[in-house]
Amino acid sequence: MATTDLNLGEPGSLPRPGPVGRVTRLLFGFLCAWYVKELFDVVGSLVAVDGHIRAIIWNGVVPGLFLVSYVINIGYSRAWGKWPAVVTALALAAVAGVGYFLQGSVETQWLARALWVWEVYVFSHLALAFLIAGTIGTPGCEMRAFHHLYSRMAGVPTKEHACPVGPLSAIDQWETRIRSD
Repeated sequence: MATTDLNLGEPGSLPRPGPVGRVTRLLFGFLCAWYVKELFDVVGSLVAVDGHIRAIIWNGVVPGLFLVSYVINIGYSRAWGKWPAVVTALALAAVAGVGYFLQGSVETQWLARALWVWEVYVFSHLALAFLIAGTIGTPGCEMRAFHHLYSRMAGVPTKEHACPVGPLSAIDQWETRIRSD
């Protein structure tokens, strides 16, 4: 499994994405934005008539727990390791436990709302980061896109971070190799 350790490199240490890397980032951004749109489509009825939390909400739990540590650590330049995922899982488990204690079911409106708010944050952050990274050509991880945008606007260099998961680093390296040939 990829490490969630913060490993910031000097400005210019990572290859800039070419057209394939930029389009891939944009596609990931649109996918995350589509998921957030789907979450907003069910905001008025997070729990179905049969008493179960809607599947669209459950669908984001595992990917969200996997990604939240990267979003926090790389996006906010924090070296908290897996703690963001652990704290999130414990908080969601606590909400589920309270729901079970008070209502006899973990699938409560409280858990549905907690999951919804958390997923909207995680996937909105990812969507914006991917879209900005694809648009301005952020080297490395999309979670540094906000820093890269600030760097470009303010003229202040910012550190870079290689993508710890997914295909972006491999795509950027491949594009760098074929450009140099």
